[in-house]
Amino acid sequence: MSLALTALPRRPAAPAPVAAAVAVVALLALPVSPGGAEPADVLSALMVLYCLVLVVRERRRPLPPAAALLLGLPVVGLALAAMGASSAAAGLAGLGRYLQIFVLVPAAVLLLVRDRSGFRLLAWSFVGLALVQGAVGVHQYVTRTGASYQGEDVRAVGTFGPQDVMGMATAVALGLVCAVGIALGRSPLRQRALAAGCALVLSAPLAFSFSRGAWIATVLACSVQLVLAGPRRALVTAAAVAAAGVVLVGGFGAGSAQLQQRLGSIAQVADAPDQSVIDRYTLWASAVGMWRRHPVTGVGLKGFPEYRDGNASVALSSGAEVAGAGAAYRRQPLLSPHNMYLLLLSEQGLVGLVALAGGWLALLVCAVRRLPRVRDGGDGGDGGRGGGGGGRGGRGDGGTDRGGRGDEGADGGGLDCGLVACGLIVWLLTDFAYGDIGGPSTLLTGLALGLTAWWALSGGHAPRVLTATRTEEAVTR
Repeated sequence: MSLALTALPRRPAAPAPVAAAVAVVALLALPVSPGGAEPADVLSALMVLYCLVLVVRERRRPLPPAAALLLGLPVVGLALAAMGASSAAAGLAGLGRYLQIFVLVPAAVLLLVRDRSGFRLLAWSFVGLALVQGAVGVHQYVTRTGASYQGEDVRAVGTFGPQDVMGMATAVALGLVCAVGIALGRSPLRQRALAAGCALVLSAPLAFSFSRGAWIATVLACSVQLVLAGPRRALVTAAAVAAAGVVLVGGFGAGSAQLQQRLGSIAQVADAPDQSVIDRYTLWASAVGMWRRHPVTGVGLKGFPEYRDGNASVALSSGAEVAGAGAAYRRQPLLSPHNMYLLLLSEQGLVGLVALAGGWLALLVCAVRRLPRVRDGGDGGDGGRGGGGGGRGGRGDGGTDRGGRGDEGADGGGLDCGLVACGLIVWLLTDFAYGDIGGPSTLLTGLALGLTAWWALSGGHAPRVLTATRTEEAVTR
């Protein structure tokens, strides 16, 4: 009987469920088509439906209790804000976008990532997207075919175009944070060296994006990763970064006059701010004015543009200039405060801000609290007992068929996953002080929150199967 079974051809392995999320990231490398439905948005909806099918077919608990609470609580604030919108169409459009980015996509990633291998695959897809967008951005900077900046078409925007001027900066920065987290982990030396090289390469397109908010968020996130990785790694990496900075600035002339001026303007936001900073301050003041008039539930979803002028001073310009990278010159209206916290406060009030921002803060705390146990070797991650997905007779999603030891010995207990998750949430929370949601690149926010939620809330385990599948029952018998 055993010989007959051995002679049968093996069934090809099914693709990992996380491949659906990787495909969404890959589609973000395609050029943006203004005014039309983005392929990545369509695929993200299909990804959510795929998760529902998996939950029903595999009889899995949909989410851990803590994840269900943190991801479900914002729905209350969103529903109240949608009912307070100026029109039903605006309320439904805003509700759908918020649910997509902050509820459905993170929950789908939490379900699709079954083990640390799946986590790393999705993290590496972030790095791959950053390399693709970064390569396009560097080409735009070198050939002067990017978005307009101070009268020259030198701003790197990747395939997102000038209408989503922060898109490439977001993609590159998140990829760089993932690369730094992998490089600081305990994975094989070849992977760490490759990740470190990717991080250094990505520093150039990030600089050419001229995005001060992305620079600040990336420096802070990587600094937190260094501290969490341990003092020795922090010193070695800091020395390597300093040496690379000397090479980039001195050897390759990366420190152009425009970059130096942009970098210097960070310290001048209070003394001598430029028009973009003045507009931002004015928009922030306008958002605060809306909140004071509607402190509990805000002015409603998509309501900021309607109430903006009634709460803004005359210092606000008519819009931002958009040109270059294949787009004709036009003035783009300022439809948001460019601060996620103030956008929530103005449109959703204290209810929405506490529900969403409180959940993000809880994710940060849970992710950071779990990391020391992994770093010190006290957390087996998704190995050991089979990752919680193997039923009675299986070996689990994260287990192994050679002694059930798991992969904690081979990858240091998933230290790289923890560093990536902590870096991503720190980057998002910092960047939200300088920007908000909008454009195709916003999908990366939902995917990054999903990775952080998997690490922080699932304990590194896939959701448990409620009952054994037919195959497992047959094996047990």
